[in-house]
Amino acid sequence: MNNDDRVNDEESETTSNAPPTDTSGKPDDVVESELEDRDSDAESLDEARNQEREAEELRQKIAEIERKVADGN
Repeated sequence: MNNDDRVNDEESETTSNAPPTDTSGKPDDVVESELEDRDSDAESLDEARNQEREAEELRQKIAEIERKVADGN
């Protein structure tokens, strides 16, 4: 092994340990990105649940109005 081989080995070690980068070449904190993705998924799930609750409330109100109309009130 000559000196050139050691330099090449050292360079490959440093580049393989480099932090991941985003598409713009800036360092990307993978853990932070995953946490943000998880938060946005939770928010989307909460929104869907709220919409489903609102839809169920509307169905109940419609059913109540239809019963009143059918009864003639």
